[in-house]
Amino acid sequence: MEAYGKILLIAMPAFLLLVLFEKWHGWRKGRDTVRNMDMISSLSSGVTNVTKDVVGLALVIISYPFLVRNLALTHIENTVVVYVIAFFALDFAGYWVHRLQHVTNFFWNGHIVHHSSEEFNLACALRQSISAVVKTFAIFLLPAALLGVPYEVIAIVAPLHLFAQFWYHTQHIGRMGFLEKIIVTPSHHRVHHAINPQYIDKNYGQIFIFWDKWFGTFQEELPGVPPVYGITRPVRTWNPIKINFQHVWLLIKDAWRTNSWKEKFTLWFRHTGYRPADVAAKYPVYKIEDVYHFEKYDTPASPALNTWSWIQLLMLLLFVSYMFGNIALINNLDKTYIFWYGGFIFLSVYALTDLMDRNASAIAWEFIRSGLGLYFLFQQNDWFGAGIYSPAIKFILGGYFVISIVITAWFVMKHRREDQQVALTV
Repeated sequence: MEAYGKILLIAMPAFLLLVLFEKWHGWRKGRDTVRNMDMISSLSSGVTNVTKDVVGLALVIISYPFLVRNLALTHIENTVVVYVIAFFALDFAGYWVHRLQHVTNFFWNGHIVHHSSEEFNLACALRQSISAVVKTFAIFLLPAALLGVPYEVIAIVAPLHLFAQFWYHTQHIGRMGFLEKIIVTPSHHRVHHAINPQYIDKNYGQIFIFWDKWFGTFQEELPGVPPVYGITRPVRTWNPIKINFQHVWLLIKDAWRTNSWKEKFTLWFRHTGYRPADVAAKYPVYKIEDVYHFEKYDTPASPALNTWSWIQLLMLLLFVSYMFGNIALINNLDKTYIFWYGGFIFLSVYALTDLMDRNASAIAWEFIRSGLGLYFLFQQNDWFGAGIYSPAIKFILGGYFVISIVITAWFVMKHRREDQQVALTV
């Protein structure tokens, strides 16, 4: 956990800088593919995902070490070759996991957040799930386990394999010649994120594209068919925590409402998007029919709200960076503190994105979040050990939490007046 936290301390600023560079590059070229609120939503989603991983909020049913211990037919030494084998094994497993997530109702819930952005850019690569709290996908690493690839090798290669999937989430790189036949390129992945009928549920590969070509799921980007991004049942929110559970909540409601006992149990494992006929007729859900003519989700955002949202995001990144860099210190103070800290991060994301959605409930979430922060400061007379760096930190954070409540309340009241005025003119 500590080692992963240290890696993230390097990775997070690097990803942020690349996201901002893409924004600047698009603006300079007159082709901005990064909307402000969408970008903040994506970055906050990434924060929730890495926080969940560092805190360890997941239950592993079948682990790779278990498979290696019990099923290995041979054992391979830690050479360069074994790292290459591990990389290919991870990519093979990644293809099938990715495919399963797209074609099965239940597993789609763990992937929907990644496709929820109606833009395609580096920021949306950071939209990763927090809803997958039970991990079973190690079973797809069975070939590596049979070969006896050590767990230590998988543990090193897995983060590299994941980070290598970041770069191709962009519209600013065109076709890449002969590389199109070997690796997943931006062109291939634009197709994967598109909701055009020609493109949907294609190109599941993560690093190598030949898996798709071998297993019949490849589709090239067509010159006359520009990709349209998002999901066919749009999420209509900036809140990544809500997005993570939207689909499973619909499945729960459908299972409860349907009159068919068979459907109650089978709808979870039917093709993604499937709903029982009786429920679909009585409780329709909006679905995009014409992908070229629909209104993207957007909320009115004044320069003040945009500025405040960025300030809150930067504060969020500071809070999470402190946690990643001081896991041992926080655990030494109290073993439960890391979970409380993780909860504070989640509340921060929820309060910020609820305000971006212009919901009146944002003030309640901000009061809970800042109130919890003030409680920690009072209870510890410190901020999770940060006093070793400067005794002034607790006073600075105390002032910040009070100001945050006041400003959020001001925005909520302002938005309410604006919405009332709009309603009167309609």
